[in-house]
Amino acid sequence: MTQYFDELETRSRAARAEALARALPAQIARAQALPGYAGALDGIDAARVTDAGALATLPVLRKSDLGRAQGAAAPFGGLTGLPAAGFAHIFQSPGPIYEPGGVSHDWWRMGRFLHACGVGPGDIVQNCFGYHLTPAGMIFENGARAVGAAVLPAGTGQTELQARAAHDVGVTAYAGTPDYLKVILDKAAEMGLALNITRAAVGGGALFPSLRAEYAERGIACLQCYATADLGNIAYESAAQDGMIVDEGVIVEIVRPGTGDPVPHGEVGEVVVTTLNPDYPLIRFATGDLSAVMEGTSPCGRTNMRIKGWMGRADQTTKIKGMFVRPEQVAALVARHDGIGRARVIASREGEADVMTVRIEAAEGEADHYAGAVSEVLKLKGRIEIVPPGSLPNDGKVIEDLRSYE
Repeated sequence: MTQYFDELETRSRAARAEALARALPAQIARAQALPGYAGALDGIDAARVTDAGALATLPVLRKSDLGRAQGAAAPFGGLTGLPAAGFAHIFQSPGPIYEPGGVSHDWWRMGRFLHACGVGPGDIVQNCFGYHLTPAGMIFENGARAVGAAVLPAGTGQTELQARAAHDVGVTAYAGTPDYLKVILDKAAEMGLALNITRAAVGGGALFPSLRAEYAERGIACLQCYATADLGNIAYESAAQDGMIVDEGVIVEIVRPGTGDPVPHGEVGEVVVTTLNPDYPLIRFATGDLSAVMEGTSPCGRTNMRIKGWMGRADQTTKIKGMFVRPEQVAALVARHDGIGRARVIASREGEADVMTVRIEAAEGEADHYAGAVSEVLKLKGRIEIVPPGSLPNDGKVIEDLRSYE
């Protein structure tokens, strides 16, 4: 019998709608009182915004809006209910964009996902999400605390030490990007170390079916969530592995990319999220990610709306090895060297790992000549291929994703 995180997960549609009709107007009113929303929500009667239909009439908040607001009023753009010193953590993501963080019970709502993974008291979670500036490490640590699990704050890199620690400490669960668990498992096998990991909670990149199957063969149940640095957990898989269940602390809309207009259920569109977190009331925040609503409810018994999970980007921004690569970064790379005509970043897979290839149009020069700039500007290391001027496709693309998500 399924044990749920709380009673919210199995509410009837009517009960969830009734709760939303109370919570949503209060959240809109909180946002209207913040200087960062000045002008954007003027003239809106918060008391009338009681459901998703009414919410859809409000303007969309985009990442670019967030950046401009933070540039005018650092660090959070006047969009938070607390001053910067009132938060437990302040994070910096590429952009830079600053995000607040709290340490109260399940502040990021990641505990719900970890519970669905079967993680709880008695578990030790090896948390391989980054702790440096960006919030992923603390997001999952906060979730582990919410379900009563201990945490080995491993962060990224130093695979041999990771394998040794997993063995010595008796780690039972992994949290991190989908690919990196395999790296740890293979290293442990090479070192002759037996590991006790039986559950994996992954995010920050696509979980490919072949990789999930390999983990299952190794006795590890691997589930994925969909979360962002700004919003925390948005949706998550359960053991049913039938779509992603929307978290109880957010409202998710799927809209036509570039607009705020909802699309019919089943149609692919951009994910727009409204949080009910009073500390950081993001209203209709456009993620830039693509997904679609699934009909019906999960076989696991959780009754909230489901989405198909991450289905690509509404723009060309692409996540590679858990890091976003943006078109403006490719433009900055081209501007860095007079000899570069155009450049194109290609995301592909080899085995169970992401590969980034950077094709550079240049009349002369070796690949090594550009390696430092690629690493510094794109924040990732990758293969560099020099191609003749004029040989890249004239299709407007600067980032191409060749990975299959089937």
